[in-house]
Amino acid sequence: MLLRSMFAENYRSLRSIRMDLADVNLFIGENGVGKSNLYRALQLVQSAVRGRLAHEIAREGGMSSALWSGSRRTGKPVRIRFDAELLDEERAMTFHYRIEAGLKPPKAAAGFAFEPQVKEEELSVETGHRPVTMMKRAGPGIFVRGERGRMEDYPEQALQSETAIALLGDAGHYPEIGSFRRAVDQWRFFHGFRTDRDSPLRAPCLAVTAPMLDEDGANMAAVFATLYHTREDTVDLDRAVSDAFGGARLDVPHPEQFAEFSLVLPDFPQRPFSPRELSDGQMRFLALAAALLSYRRPRFIALNEPETSLHPDMLPALADMIASASRDSQIWIVTHSETLASAVQERCGVRPQRVIRKDGATWIDGMRLTGLMDDE
Repeated sequence: MLLRSMFAENYRSLRSIRMDLADVNLFIGENGVGKSNLYRALQLVQSAVRGRLAHEIAREGGMSSALWSGSRRTGKPVRIRFDAELLDEERAMTFHYRIEAGLKPPKAAAGFAFEPQVKEEELSVETGHRPVTMMKRAGPGIFVRGERGRMEDYPEQALQSETAIALLGDAGHYPEIGSFRRAVDQWRFFHGFRTDRDSPLRAPCLAVTAPMLDEDGANMAAVFATLYHTREDTVDLDRAVSDAFGGARLDVPHPEQFAEFSLVLPDFPQRPFSPRELSDGQMRFLALAAALLSYRRPRFIALNEPETSLHPDMLPALADMIASASRDSQIWIVTHSETLASAVQERCGVRPQRVIRKDGATWIDGMRLTGLMDDE
C-alpha cells in the first residue's frame, strides 16, 4: 500500500499540517524547525496500530510534553490527532485512519495523569464510491462493521490507553482492519544506528534468514548472509560498498550457528576487517545498505538524518542506494545535508521540501493548507 497523505495536529511543533506524499519524500531544514516531528508523527501512527501509542508517548515525557505548546482556543479540549491515508493500488481501495488522544479529565478515575487517553478512532475504506466506516471508537466503546454489513457493538471495551485498531486487528475477524494493520506494521523507521563498541551492529547474530533489517540493525549480518547465500544477487550491494569505500568488498561466509561478515579493503586484500575494527561511519553506511538493499524491501522506509557520521564522499553512494530502494519502496528522508538532498534530487527527480517555522509552527515552504505545493 502507498501512503498517500498524512495529517498531524497539536503534536509538539505541528499545530496543524497536512501533506500529500510521493514515492520519494525529501525534507531538509535547519535545526529546531520540527523535521523530526513530521517523521515521528508517522511513527506514532504505527505505534497506534501496534497498540503501543501510550507507551511511545510516555517515553517522550507524556502528554504534557507531546501536546502543542503554542496558543490554543479557549473552551476547546486540546487533542493530538494523526491521520494516514493509504492506497491499495492492486484492489483500488483507499484506507483512511484517524486517531485522537488527549489528557485524562481531572475528575476521571481511570488512567494515569499524563498518559494519552484515546478519545476517538476511525477506519474507513473507499472503493470509488462514498467511504464506508469499518471501525469507529468513541471513548471506551467500539463499533465495527460485521459480516452483514451493519455497524455492531464490539463486545469488549477498550481501556483509555488502548487502541481499537490493535484490539480488532488481533481479533482476526475483520479483513479490512487486518490488511491496514499489516501494511502499517511493516513500515520501517531508521532513526539512527548505535555504533559504539557494544552496538548490536558489531556483534554476530543468529543465523536466521532475514528478509529485511530490524530497526536497531541487530540482524545486519543475517541480512547480508541472506542476500549472498539465499538470494544470490548482490550487485547493488557490492557496487554501493565499493563506491563508498574506494573499491572495498564485503566478505560474508556461509553461516552456521551465527551470521558474520567482514570488510576487505583494497590496500589490505589479505586482511579482512571485522565489524569491531570498523569506524562509526563505515558501520553506519553498512547498516543503511542493509536497510535499503535487503532481500525484501519494506513498502515504506523512513530515514532520519542518514548522513550522520558519514564522510561526504559516501553521500553519492547513499543516494544511489536510495534511488535503488525507491523502485520497490516509498522513501521518506529527513536531512540536514544539502549535498545529500542534491544527490537524491538528481537520481530520483524529486525536489527537496524545505521545512520552516511559520508563526511558531512547523510548515513546508510553499505549501498550501490543502497539502499541495504552490507549483502543483
